[in-house]
Amino acid sequence: MDFKEIQELLRLISKLELKEFKLKEGEFELSVRTKFHSNARETAHVAPVHVAMAPPVALPESSVPAPAPAQQGAPASAEVNAAPAPAPRDNDYVPIKSPIVGTFYRSPTPEKPAYVKVGDKVEAGAVVCIIEAMKLFNEIESDISGRIVKVLVEDAQPVEYDQVLFLVDPRG
Repeated sequence: MDFKEIQELLRLISKLELKEFKLKEGEFELSVRTKFHSNARETAHVAPVHVAMAPPVALPESSVPAPAPAQQGAPASAEVNAAPAPAPRDNDYVPIKSPIVGTFYRSPTPEKPAYVKVGDKVEAGAVVCIIEAMKLFNEIESDISGRIVKVLVEDAQPVEYDQVLFLVDPRG
């Protein structure tokens, strides 16, 4: 388990508000106590996280708990249009969400252009990005045809399950 995977696991533990989490796979051991764990020594405002690590061991995907759906929406701020007509609201758009926890990439390699950018038209089934999870690169396809109006994630940024990645105007 590498550092990024441990970070993702810690984010998930925090999001699920677990009191304590222990993982043991071969010689690898991970033990975490969060602010939700209470004992006589801790106060409510102190939230220590203790991590004990042994040598890294490759974990099968089934040993990591399944992520819970995130409660994230689109940002509150809307892009300002110069046209006098009122701009469509973000809730008029259809989101493309992350199906997994991982690292978001806009292009297949750093040297190649992004799969999609704002203003591009996409068809249902078209690849819009890649999400790396557990050293696997997963192509994410659009479920809808339309025009990309917002990219809500920066390249190489960690993403959560069900996080909105793109907003698509289905009217094209």
